[in-house]
Amino acid sequence: MSFDCSQIKTGIYLLQDGNEEPFSIRLHLAKDILTIQEQDVICVSGEPFYSSERTVTIRRQTIGGFGLSIKGGAEHKIPVVISKISKEQKAELSGLLFIGDGILQVRCTSYSQSYSVQVLRNAGEEVTLTVSFLKRTPAFLKLPLCEDCTCVPSDQSSGTSSPLCDSGLHLNYHPNNTDTLSCSSWPTSPGLRWEKRWVDLRLIPLLHARLSQYVPGSDICRQNAFQVIAVDGVCSGIIQCPSAEECTDWLQAIASNISALTKHNIIYMGWVDEKEQDLVQDRMYTPKFLALRGSSLFKFSAPPVTTWDWTRAEQSFTVYEIMCKILKDGDLLDKRRQCFSLQTDTGEDVVFSVELESELLLWEKAFQMATFFEVERIQCKTYACIMESHLMGLTIDFSMGFVCFDAASKAVLWRYKFSQLKGSSDDGKSKIKFLFQNQDTKLIEAKELEFSNLFAVLHCIHAFFAAKVACLDPMFVGSQNAATANAVAMINSLKHL
Repeated sequence: MSFDCSQIKTGIYLLQDGNEEPFSIRLHLAKDILTIQEQDVICVSGEPFYSSERTVTIRRQTIGGFGLSIKGGAEHKIPVVISKISKEQKAELSGLLFIGDGILQVRCTSYSQSYSVQVLRNAGEEVTLTVSFLKRTPAFLKLPLCEDCTCVPSDQSSGTSSPLCDSGLHLNYHPNNTDTLSCSSWPTSPGLRWEKRWVDLRLIPLLHARLSQYVPGSDICRQNAFQVIAVDGVCSGIIQCPSAEECTDWLQAIASNISALTKHNIIYMGWVDEKEQDLVQDRMYTPKFLALRGSSLFKFSAPPVTTWDWTRAEQSFTVYEIMCKILKDGDLLDKRRQCFSLQTDTGEDVVFSVELESELLLWEKAFQMATFFEVERIQCKTYACIMESHLMGLTIDFSMGFVCFDAASKAVLWRYKFSQLKGSSDDGKSKIKFLFQNQDTKLIEAKELEFSNLFAVLHCIHAFFAAKVACLDPMFVGSQNAATANAVAMINSLKHL
């Protein structure tokens, strides 16, 4: 079974990590990994420099001053941050100051923004700053992500100290200024050079990873936001997109790459959220990992990594003895929209939720394919049953249809083709009544059988009917929608008395 090709995407978004304010990150999606990067200032040449702090001395230009603007301050519970650096001004030409640098000290003393502005205005011809790049500057400061911004003079020179307003320290900037750069503006070591770069913050391997838009364990969907959780539990944090369309594009791309990493001998596997039967500590949903492999559906609390892991599944079911149903709007149990239910071989209904409609369709198609392949492989299935107080066997045969025989003598008592089944009903406990049409007399003949595993038998009959109909559709492997609709219609007579 083939899936969409892997996708590669890159973009700038916001990340909320724990209780921190959202900050800008660069998101890069590759075939097998999601990389989250943050900006940092690093030494790219010269001798190794391990301190995160830089001490910079700059001189005031005759026209234009120091050529920088600041935002924030202790009174706003955020650092004083350089928000703009004017082109060809002292701050830029020094090569040591960057947008996003936090000013820790001015002349070896810490100040709030208003005092920092005042000190810088009255600093005379030279000022010494101790700075450190703030990698997680709050997004509401709206700092540009590159140095290619022009600082045009404006009315920002009012001296107000709002955390969202520049200090206006680039007063009287003149683009034709030709002042030369003072030697004190350069690094003390001529070979030392600093650059602002995107550096890796977090790497999320996509093999067996899961993604979610929901607040964990609830039916509350985050708006235009999602998180990706690796198999080892490492979480991306909440990635915030500017629009629903862009968020969906990323979800689709990540889900596609996760699917593409699935092993070829496995029909499909991936993360779902299982709805809790009994609410424990108000937790409505719990992440589970489902895998359709061979004849079985496996349910895990974590993805199977080793061969031994496959023997330790929470539950496993034979694919042709369970029933998968996509929940329509009228069947949904809460606010979660993309849901499907599994009725197990014991009659228990389990509801699972996924993130995307495309995922829902993939699961539906995967169940159909897994069931078809297994029915095609085994060709027939026999169940023990009771008829008129005698122990019998009922064989569901892909070629012949229904065959009932005596368990002791193996003598065949009756047989009917699939096309001869005109109706059926069950009591929801153990008994099924089949209504077959005699080919010669055209009369309806009723056969009542009792089983110890009623739902397994019902689901098996459904699986054989669906596989039989699918064989008549040459486009089945590519698209099974018509086959599924026909199969469901034919088996719709399996109703409770």
